[in-house]
Parts: sequence; C-alpha cells; structure tokens
Amino acid sequence: MVLATAVAVAMSLAACSPPVPAPVPSPSAPHSPAGDGILKLGTLMPVSGTFAFLGAAQAAAVSVAVAEINAAGGVNGKPVELLPRDSGDASTTTAEASLSDLLSNGADAVIGPTSSVLAARLLPAIAAAKIPMISPAATFPDLTTAKDGGYFFRTIPAYGDQGTALGTVLSASGPVDVALVYVDDELGNAILPTLTAGLKAKGSRLVLADPVPAAATDFASMIADVVAAKPNVVVLATSYSSVDLTTALITQLVGAGFGGTKLWLTTQNAGDYSQALPAGLISGVNGIIEGAQADAAFQARLLAVTPGLTAFRYAPEAYDATIMTALAAIVAGDDSGAAIARTMQDVSHGGIKCTTFAECLDVIDAGDDIDYDGISGPLNLTDAGDPNPAYYGLYTFNGESKFDFVNGIVAG
Repeated sequence: MVLATAVAVAMSLAACSPPVPAPVPSPSAPHSPAGDGILKLGTLMPVSGTFAFLGAAQAAAVSVAVAEINAAGGVNGKPVELLPRDSGDASTTTAEASLSDLLSNGADAVIGPTSSVLAARLLPAIAAAKIPMISPAATFPDLTTAKDGGYFFRTIPAYGDQGTALGTVLSASGPVDVALVYVDDELGNAILPTLTAGLKAKGSRLVLADPVPAAATDFASMIADVVAAKPNVVVLATSYSSVDLTTALITQLVGAGFGGTKLWLTTQNAGDYSQALPAGLISGVNGIIEGAQADAAFQARLLAVTPGLTAFRYAPEAYDATIMTALAAIVAGDDSGAAIARTMQDVSHGGIKCTTFAECLDVIDAGDDIDYDGISGPLNLTDAGDPNPAYYGLYTFNGESKFDFVNGIVAG
C-alpha cells in the first residue's frame, strides 16, 4: 500500500436449411430469497491504526453511496442499513473482533478492509459465513487465488496487473528497452510476467530483470548490470515500507544516469519522499498508482459527509463497491450474502452499460441486463473477483519530491 484503476465474445452460427430460429436461453432456476428483506451492509475501514488517514474517505464514500441508494428507493423496496466498524491495522485483532460483531448483527456483505493482510486473514471467516467481502484497496496478488469460496471481490486491481498498464504507457511514443529492478518477493515476482507481456504486446522489450534481496544493502553490481543493459527506462518495483532500500536504489539509479523521465516508480513505492530524499533529486521521475482520482464534484460529496477530509484515495473504489453490492442484491431479488456473491460478476459486465445507481435501476426495470461502470472505472469482474481492465493514475514528482497527478489510463 502507498502512503501520501473488452472482452469481445465471438459467436459463430452454422448455417442450415431450412432456417432454424436462434435458441433462446432458458431462464435460470429461481432461487427462493434467503435474506430477511433488508440489506445490512457492514464496513471494515481503518478508523484506528497506521492507515486511519485513508479510512475516513472510504467510510464517507460508502455513506454517500448508501444515501444515494436509499434516496432512490433502497434495495428491493427497503432502505439499506449501514453497520460501520473499525478494521484497525494488521498489528491488532480489531478486524477479527469487528467482523465477528458484524456477523452477529446480521451483516449481508462487507465493504473493506483496506489492508491486503487483513483481507487474507478474514477470508476463512467470510467464506464460512457465506457473505461477500468487497475490498476497495487490497491489492496483494495472492488474493486472486486465495480459497475464498467465491466470496471475495475487489474494486482495485491486483498489484501485478500494473505491468500491463506500464507496457502501454512506456511504449506510447514507440518501442523502448526497459530494465526492471524488483524486490525478490511475492509483489516483485507478480509484476515481472505482466510487464514482460505488456511491453512485448507494444513492440517493446524487457532487456533486464534484476531481482534484489529484500535485505540487500550493496547495489553496486545491480547498478552495473542496469548500465550495461542500456535501457531507455528503468522500472523500480520495491516497497515504500522498505524506505531505506528504496531510497538507496533511487539515489544510485539517478546517479547512474537514470533519473527524470528515465525512472518509473510503481504502486508500492510511489510515495512522498519530501522527508527522505534531497529536494530536486527525483524531479521529473514518473510513477503509477492503481485507483481512480476523486474529482472535485465527488470530493464535495465526501466533504459534505466528513468535513476536513484531505486524503481521498480509494474513495471511488469504496463507493463503487457499495453500489455494485446493492445492484447485485436487486438483480438477485435477494439480500442474502450467497445471492449477492453469485450475482456480483453478473452486474459488472455483459449487459447494457449504466454509470449511476438510478440509471442501472432504469435498465433493470426495463428487464435488461446491466453492466455497471463506476466512478473508479470499468468494473468487469473476473471469475476470481478482480476488476480487469482497471484504472491507473500516472504521476510525476516535483522539485519537493512529492508526486502530482498527470492523467490516467485504463488497462488490463
């Protein structure tokens, strides 16, 4: 986590004589509603702990979404009930206690948590309870293949998927040679295949992939390898939490001539370096961060709920997670966790596009299938519950070693 986003189905029909009418899909066997008629939506946001500064905007976004849903008539004719709880951080068991409380209070679905570590810890209880958990911020790649029983979803892409986006961005002006310097861990190894494939798809190539041990302190050999490979761009995939390793690598890469636009930071290290690096050292360096920017209009809606907010990260994703959950319950005609889970993917793609809750209701009322695209971007959920494609923000570091938003890209 950083401190400080079309599958076309081709059908071939064999000709025959005389013509035979196209088959009409049989409706699915109806499910008897298992819910109690009221969608109870729990949240697990960091009210306390290291990432509390991120939790406030996410909680506000859920509140904004629930107010919008209820103003439009609620879910299946009843207002949504919001059950906000604290997730704390991974050093505590606050999340487990809060989830237990939500289950005892009949929560049908949970929005959160922010932390990937907490998401992984809570999956067994979520699967056992058969209620969906939709995280707006957990990006760790192993969540894609975790045994969740089909109850884990996220509105933020998995960490490794940024490699595809980088392949597109770095090749925007033509083919380039790229070197990847990455920590030899789960995250680093997740970006390697997607970056390789993403570059190749655009005519570019990965000329060096140099893994760095997490405990390394001597980078002379690695820097020599980078210089010898003669890349146009170096991508640095380390963690902001390993600030000593990251700042040492940045300093030495810049010193070797790979500063400014020749250096790209990734979603786990594109943080605020104003206190860690000399002013001007990384001016012009670029970074990519998954997730959408909250525009001025959406920020105003959040501030109306929680005045004084200064950080808005993951708020669009939390809002969309809430809207999708409500739409899934409406399409299923059932607010139970199992019904919502089996319908989540369905409302995210394959139907008529709609971009607001009210617009989607109109499509549903007309008897049509919906494809919800939210304020965080397209939300075509995969079978594993990940959004693909997804939105990524592109940033450039200024003279104070802080990053400024430039624009974004949808890739996947």
